[in-house]
Amino acid sequence: MTGDPFAAHRSLLFTVAYEMLGSAADAEDVVQDTWLRWAGLDPAARADVRDPRAYLVRVVTRQALNRLRTLARRREEYVGEWLPEPLLTGPDVAEDAELAESVSFAMLTVLETLGPTERAVFVLREVFDTPYDEIAAAVGKTPGAVRQIAHRARGYVAARRPRTRVSPAEQGIVVERFLAAVREGDLQGLLDVLAPDVVVVPDGGGVVAAARRPIVGAGRVAALLAGLAGLAGGLDVLPVSLNGGPAARLDLGGELNTVLSLVVDGGRIARIFAVRNPHKLTRLHEVAALSR
Repeated sequence: MTGDPFAAHRSLLFTVAYEMLGSAADAEDVVQDTWLRWAGLDPAARADVRDPRAYLVRVVTRQALNRLRTLARRREEYVGEWLPEPLLTGPDVAEDAELAESVSFAMLTVLETLGPTERAVFVLREVFDTPYDEIAAAVGKTPGAVRQIAHRARGYVAARRPRTRVSPAEQGIVVERFLAAVREGDLQGLLDVLAPDVVVVPDGGGVVAAARRPIVGAGRVAALLAGLAGLAGGLDVLPVSLNGGPAARLDLGGELNTVLSLVVDGGRIARIFAVRNPHKLTRLHEVAALSR
């Protein structure tokens, strides 16, 4: 490979770190730490690295594991529901179905329930198809132990991962109807497009007003969303793509207020992840570079 291997694999390293941490800010820190380690190698040591990609993935995984363990207590003390930091994504991510699913809110919230090592093994094996011996070197386990961990994690995630399969055309129609109903404060329109057992998972982080538990049921959710149109300052509802899937940006008075990541199932909106914590909304001005 010509050029700098770190630059060539930077988007991959960020994706690995983000899927392990669910935080773009922490993922960027981990990638930066990885670069410092790579840049700190003397020329002879760097020349001895036979597979720079495997080496860099190993380093970023170890750094992410260390960061994940330090974050565990902070997330236990988090006020209300914790959701991943949203990423603005382009059509290239949406077109890669496996990548889009792996960074989706629905998947990341499942991964959040795994232990640090299980999460690392699952991400490296299931998303990036990393060989077992390379994963073993990254997490400090034997290849045999990694196989067992991967098997358990695969079964755990399979039992909890979303199973929705919707065509882009159907998804687009449902999302368009939903956004129009929110803009207009159309209660009946919302009831028509929301699944009866729709769930809103809010994340205000204790920084802004937000429910601390999920809101369940079309009636409650529709009433909440219909009321937004009448808020002072004016509401703008803009379609965006977050984490490889359909979403909406809600601006109040010209300022970003909330983003909604939408899950469509059976022709209706089945789940809404609502991120209001302003600390998680600071990176939505540029499209994230993700890759496998």
